[in-house]
Amino acid sequence: MMDYAFETVAAGEGFFVGKTTGHREAIFRRAAEGWRYAGGIPTQQMNGSILEIDLVFDREQGGQA
Repeated sequence: MMDYAFETVAAGEGFFVGKTTGHREAIFRRAAEGWRYAGGIPTQQMNGSILEIDLVFDREQGGQA
């Protein structure tokens, strides 16, 4: 069985959405805690632009805390 965790990161700032912010730090931090990056899901959009994304992480149940 797997455990799952989600972390929301901003996909841009202000009216002109551009680069994703914080995703690399989140992935490296979670990896150090025993999580594996499993994918991303857009959670907030406006006019066809992604504003926020949920990063999805998984690990075997009972994994490192």
